[in-house]
Amino acid sequence: MADRRSRSISSRKQPQQARSSGLVAAILDAAVQVLAKEGAQRFTTARVAERAGVSVGSLYQYFPNKAAILFRLQSDEWRRTSELLRGILADAAKPPPARLRALVHAFIRSECEEAAIRVALSDAAPLYRDAPEAQDARAAGEGIVAAFMREALPKASDATRILAGELIAATLSEVGKSFSEETRSETEIAAYADAMADMFCAYLATLARR
Repeated sequence: MADRRSRSISSRKQPQQARSSGLVAAILDAAVQVLAKEGAQRFTTARVAERAGVSVGSLYQYFPNKAAILFRLQSDEWRRTSELLRGILADAAKPPPARLRALVHAFIRSECEEAAIRVALSDAAPLYRDAPEAQDARAAGEGIVAAFMREALPKASDATRILAGELIAATLSEVGKSFSEETRSETEIAAYADAMADMFCAYLATLARR
């Protein structure tokens, strides 16, 4: 089942020329617009092709079905999230609490800026959540967090670090999603992120003293 699903959501081919790359970029840009406006339930290849100004046949050269487009959008989102995690949490020039605080602010802001797309992609998750690529993306994120936890809690046990990482990641994801469901001002975003960062830093400080 997983193998068949993985094949069905993979892109048919990768663009080799600038013109082809431009076509794929136009399709993906149109897909974002359709997804934000229509949601996952009304998202179709025909609507994407119409918005992109291309034929459905041209779209199918690169994406065999709507699941493949949604998976590409989600894959791009996973990549950006991994780059965000790595860029902030792996910055050895800053102490772990400062890195964690910076991550919380960046993540909450990102959640609010892209709330509509994130919610729609979450609704579409059953189409691809069991694909190997999805598992690889989750593993990559977990690895980045685990490396950070080894720095933040050098004397803690592996079990303690794993639990702390899972709790912080899950809380950040779920609370960030809930918070971003309403339009927020810059002041609200900063205050909320500060409060969450204070909570996480206090938690890690408590674990470090044990």
